Amino acid sequence: MPRFEFTPQLRRFTDTPVVDTPATDLRAGLEATFAINPRLRGYVLDDQGHLRANVVVFIDGRRTTDRVALNDALNPDSKVYVLQALSGG
Repeated sequence: MPRFEFTPQLRRFTDTPVVDTPATDLRAGLEATFAINPRLRGYVLDDQGHLRANVVVFIDGRRTTDRVALNDALNPDSKVYVLQALSGG
């Protein structure tokens, strides 16, 4: 099953479980993680359901490019990493 992991920086604000899900695309996988911890949704998606500007997702080592539909395909053994960009100086 595809595995979803979140950046450690999010742990300061909410639980970031590692989630194994039978999802076949990115959006379905994210929804499975939000079902476990609904607070994650607001850190990852904006009000329109698109990836927030400061969030990057990698699937099997490749950065996703569609920040709106989130329909990137997942393989049964995909590793998905959801990262929140840091800012500051």
